[in-house]
Amino acid sequence: MEEEAGIKEVINGHEEKNIKEEIFTRVVRAGKRTYFFDVKATRKDDYYLTITESKKRLGKEGKVFYEKHKIFLYKEDFDKFTEGLQDAVSYIDNNNIESETPIPASEIESRDQKNSLVTAEFTDIEFEDLGKH
Repeated sequence: MEEEAGIKEVINGHEEKNIKEEIFTRVVRAGKRTYFFDVKATRKDDYYLTITESKKRLGKEGKVFYEKHKIFLYKEDFDKFTEGLQDAVSYIDNNNIESETPIPASEIESRDQKNSLVTAEFTDIEFEDLGKH
């Protein structure tokens, strides 16, 4: 694996630090998560992609921190990765029964109350009475 391209920064007059140069960034906010799609370059100027998932968490003593997960995706893997991602998303879309819009709890409670009222109207029927006219 090649090292990333970047700008060298001199620290304390002698120590060098490689600062990563981002070529393109796309931020996607999705509920409690934020995804960062960052295009970067190797020293040989080959582009690659980092995908970072960031979730805000509350740590001990009430301190906020960000939990991050990162994937490095190289140009030679783009086609296979995209195909695999599309297959997985398609499978979920076609096989996940619960993918429909969830029904709010208040609506479920309201339906249950209506059903119990309707059921209560018919609970006085005795099976022995069905054969008599």
